[in-house]
Amino acid sequence: MIYIDSSVALAHLFGEGRSPPASLWRERLVASRIFEYEFWNRIHARGFTGSHGDEARALLTRVTLIDLTRPVLVRALDPFPVAVGTHDALHLATVMFLRGRGEAVRIGKL
Repeated sequence: MIYIDSSVALAHLFGEGRSPPASLWRERLVASRIFEYEFWNRIHARGFTGSHGDEARALLTRVTLIDLTRPVLVRALDPFPVAVGTHDALHLATVMFLRGRGEAVRIGKL
């Protein structure tokens, strides 16, 4: 299982210079529910809703979104070994939640 954040998906969608390897898209993909909001926010902000909307929706169907349940939110409130921003704390807490349930989660990278 590969955990991805919006930067990985957006790099793929927009064909940026750095993008994840093609093999990533054959894996089981998961992300925090916040991923969906970050993803669409950047698409709308760039004015690409019309030109990239269908591809964005198709990409989202490949990602299992993990809700921000009480255990995830509680973990995000606790400190991490290094200072992280709010969204990063939610992403890390989601990964920790999945690992706590016995899932072998790796982080998707560019």
